[in-house]
Amino acid sequence: MHFLPEHIDDYAVKHSQPEPKLLQELTRETWQKVLAPVMLSGHYQGRILSMISKLTRPLNILEIGTYTGYSALCLAEGIQKEGTLHTIDINEELHDFQRKYFDKSNYGKQIIQHTGNALEIIPTLDITFDLVFLDADKGNYPKYIETVLPKMNKGSVLLSDNVLWYGKVAQPTKAKDNDTAALKEYNELINNHPLLESVLLPIRDGLTISRLK
Repeated sequence: MHFLPEHIDDYAVKHSQPEPKLLQELTRETWQKVLAPVMLSGHYQGRILSMISKLTRPLNILEIGTYTGYSALCLAEGIQKEGTLHTIDINEELHDFQRKYFDKSNYGKQIIQHTGNALEIIPTLDITFDLVFLDADKGNYPKYIETVLPKMNKGSVLLSDNVLWYGKVAQPTKAKDNDTAALKEYNELINNHPLLESVLLPIRDGLTISRLK
């Protein structure tokens, strides 16, 4: 989803860092073998995730929604050498696909996979995080925020993907469109949350950066 004119979007991509070869390979195989490849973060957003991670230099990262592992590898580019990245996905069929690319990278030993319901897994993690990336089932976004906050360190960063949801969040919600309703609720929640300061960026399908005060 692009909100900028295509020629402006193309210019921004061409004048951003190139996509690493491993991620190019992952993208090709995802499009060849996996359902819904549009779920990939992709080159431009991936470089944004990488840059934010490099700027924050997190010790520990939490990712909610792994898919084929593209965004995890981008986030791992800024992790400290002794750090860990915990990534959670409900689709066990993608576990081996993710692992193959994680192990091809320089961060394989630092990336820990979890399969199952993130709302159940997160409270069991005996660790706190400096950077969190939320890109999972949209209907549960409001629930994720209260589940994740106790696991975030002071000053840590929360990245929330798809917060514009094809522009639907700025329109009247249609009947039974539960995902849009949940995202509208989530956007209001994090924008007004007393513990967070947030800015919503119109990057691709919307990316909100929030900082825990």
